Amino acid sequence: MDAHAAGFRESLDVTQVRIITLGETDIGWLQRSLKDDALFLDQLFVDVALRRQGIGTEVVKGLIEEAARAGEAATLGVVKTNPAVRLHERLGFRTTHEDERKFYMRHDWRIAALASSRIPGRRPACPQSL
Repeated sequence: MDAHAAGFRESLDVTQVRIITLGETDIGWLQRSLKDDALFLDQLFVDVALRRQGIGTEVVKGLIEEAARAGEAATLGVVKTNPAVRLHERLGFRTTHEDERKFYMRHDWRIAALASSRIPGRRPACPQSL
């Protein structure tokens, strides 16, 4: 087994993995874990043929909602050259820091709820009170 595959196997904790399905078909997976005070998106994969159809957007929105229900922020790391950087920014993630390969981003539902509550006709992003 090459070093990349070995590293992947080491980082994969099956208790943190969820399979993404469309109908009865498995189309991807995500791995998430609790890190510090946040729900961290460790990895997200959607079948190549099904990308750019909004599936990843819906999965990440679900992660944000799951974190908000738990009263936590959602965080992730994304490779700087990955087009998903724009998706995460559009969904309200902000870069907190970076290294030579990745941006590390955070979505805090409390900030999103405060911002949306200031827009007439919009309800806060999380049903919990601030």
